[in-house]
Amino acid sequence: MPRLLAATVTVVAAAVLAVGAAVGAVALLRATPEQPDTPLITYEQAAEGSTP
Repeated sequence: MPRLLAATVTVVAAAVLAVGAAVGAVALLRATPEQPDTPLITYEQAAEGSTP
């Protein structure tokens, strides 16, 4: 009987750890990183009437 109890406790502990890891991963994936509002590339606007 003690081996059955130890196996049951081990399975329950493993399940709890797996669920905790899954919830933590989902929480990390849903976190929105702070992003600057500046573009990496800017294009100069051509003056009116000029040809390319």
